[in-house]
Amino acid sequence: MSKNTFSCPFRVYVEDTDAGGIVFYANYLRFMERARTEFFRSLGFNKPALFDGLQFVVRDLDLVYHQPALLDDMIEVTAEPIKLSRVSVEIAQQVFREGSLLVAGRVKVACVGVEAKRPKPIPAEIYRTLENYLH
Repeated sequence: MSKNTFSCPFRVYVEDTDAGGIVFYANYLRFMERARTEFFRSLGFNKPALFDGLQFVVRDLDLVYHQPALLDDMIEVTAEPIKLSRVSVEIAQQVFREGSLLVAGRVKVACVGVEAKRPKPIPAEIYRTLENYLH
């Protein structure tokens, strides 16, 4: 992890797992979504600021599963912007348990208008903050 990597802890609850007590594969997306939300919140952008006529939607997603998380595990989920354009940001994300990599991925989110769902520029304040975060 670099010094610019944001991370937050989560506990694995029974609702996150399958009948065998292993985290259901799609639930890692929920953990990553929460970490991205908390990352933006840590930059000072709460949900109302992000969704003032605009919203971020997942455009591309790439995940590699290395090991499973288990019921009652404490996991750490990271979010680190790695690429920025006028209408999208690509975020590297990882899920760890006690330093062991469980899942690694990249999520590209695009900024779109709420009404037409067409690409719109990322608001200037958010763009500048992300740009500074990358440097």
